[in-house]
Amino acid sequence: MYKHLFFDLDHTLWDFDRNSSECIAELFETHRLADLGIASAADFSRHFISINKQLWADYDKNLIEHGYIRKHRFPMVFRALGIDESAVHTDLNAEYLQMLPRKPHLLESAKELLDYLHGRYTMHIITNGFAEIQAMKMTSSDIAHYFTHVITSENANAKKPDPLVFHYAMDISGTTAAESLMIGDNYEADIMGAKGVGLDTVFYNPENQPASDPPTYDIRHLNELMAIL
Repeated sequence: MYKHLFFDLDHTLWDFDRNSSECIAELFETHRLADLGIASAADFSRHFISINKQLWADYDKNLIEHGYIRKHRFPMVFRALGIDESAVHTDLNAEYLQMLPRKPHLLESAKELLDYLHGRYTMHIITNGFAEIQAMKMTSSDIAHYFTHVITSENANAKKPDPLVFHYAMDISGTTAAESLMIGDNYEADIMGAKGVGLDTVFYNPENQPASDPPTYDIRHLNELMAIL
């Protein structure tokens, strides 16, 4: 039934939390952040992931711009930890952005899934992330060759869940909603956005979040897709 598969990247295929935690741990050691009173790299990472997730959610809702995330996330983390952010004189965000997309880790079974789907379907990425950084992530994790198009908010001039980004994705891919399936972990951006333009959806939902408007498929593990497709 489906000919084209559209995947989200971060948290769906590319293991953002693991890759990000490795970067944060390296920054913690390099800049001796324990000397500022931060208990551990794990504590630093936990606060960063929580704050970064909320900022990206605000971005998806058009409450903030990309630049706001880059400028404010580390100061927000330091404030949440009760640390004066001015005590760190280097630009941690710039270092983080240099390190992060070079990390290779994918979510469990992601590579096996892509190997299984490759040749059976035409696959694409739809991401709200920065184009250059997302491209580097895909190269570092050796998955770029699986995908025909990478649709970003920059080249679509819209971002999920805006219908425009999904219409743009289908237009450049030469497909229709009836022949397409969207796979993602973000219920609002990926699932509701795609449903709004008539696409079937797979909600990658490892934490079993409730879905008020059910997706076509609701899965806990990526390997469940092999039984669907």
